[in-house]
Amino acid sequence: MRAVRLRALDAVELEDVPEPIAGLGELVIRVTAAGVCGSDRHMVSGDYPSTPPVTLGHEVEGVVVGGGPGSSLPMGTRVAIDPNISCLQCRYCRAGLFSHCTQLHAIGVDRDGGLAEMLSVPERQAYVLPASLPTGFGALCEPLACCLRAMDHAGVKPGDSVVVLGGGVIGQLLAQLARLAGARVFLATRQREKRDLAESLGAAATVDPGAVGFVEAVAGLSGLAPGGVDVALEAAGVAETFALAMDVVRRAGTVVVVGAAPKSAVVHVRPFDIFERELRVLGSHLNPLTHGRAVDLAASGQLDLAPLITRAVGLNEAPEVLMGEPKRGEIKVHVIPSS
Repeated sequence: MRAVRLRALDAVELEDVPEPIAGLGELVIRVTAAGVCGSDRHMVSGDYPSTPPVTLGHEVEGVVVGGGPGSSLPMGTRVAIDPNISCLQCRYCRAGLFSHCTQLHAIGVDRDGGLAEMLSVPERQAYVLPASLPTGFGALCEPLACCLRAMDHAGVKPGDSVVVLGGGVIGQLLAQLARLAGARVFLATRQREKRDLAESLGAAATVDPGAVGFVEAVAGLSGLAPGGVDVALEAAGVAETFALAMDVVRRAGTVVVVGAAPKSAVVHVRPFDIFERELRVLGSHLNPLTHGRAVDLAASGQLDLAPLITRAVGLNEAPEVLMGEPKRGEIKVHVIPSS
């Protein structure tokens, strides 16, 4: 079968590899859609940890076509895959902190993933999708699950003001979730096309974070949220937007870092500012206990997911997508192995 492999840093190739075999408690999945994530590009460049050589792709949906001893899902079952595999036994897993598992490993990062015609996964990582859910929406459940985790941290309440910094798939999903929570939502991103999309999906206003006077436009006396927003969600994975999030949040407000910045990124922080303003600054890592919720929410119809899938390509085109920069206005590229 064909698979998109990260051979080494800056080396992605489409290869012929053996078909996967299901081990104890595992399934073989025929992939119907797999998303290309910003962290995939960071893995290619070495700015996000991975274990090459490995087949990339951690945003996956597919159909069960095989099962090993102890598996129970019937053949033909549509599933979304939670890529993050925890040991369930270390001190963090026993405390329910699965994203901090000392033996955490991930499909598409440390073991072969979904940018392939098929993959094998532990059955406990598979979540059944309803037949009514359109193809592709299951692959969006992984980023959606990460966003639900961030919203749990943020504690957004009806009437809150929220700014989302970043207009990619994470930012667009967070903006919709914050609006569902009853907040007045603003989205900040440089690209006009992404600002237009956010407004069409319900954002109260959008702003260019690169424009002169951005902080004043958001938190100034005549800004969108005079005195600052209640919650700032950093979803771009960029040091500069983290600094802006700190500047536009109100006193005793909350900043949640959701975007995966390169490991090398550094930002200047004033500890006295955090102390004196009593800011809550939180990281949000992965999707512990949220993947099932993401599937249910995707199936509920409360989110507008179709506009977030901006392009579909085949496996032949995937290496070029991974090695290149996103196209202007692009939100999510899905790889369809059958095309």
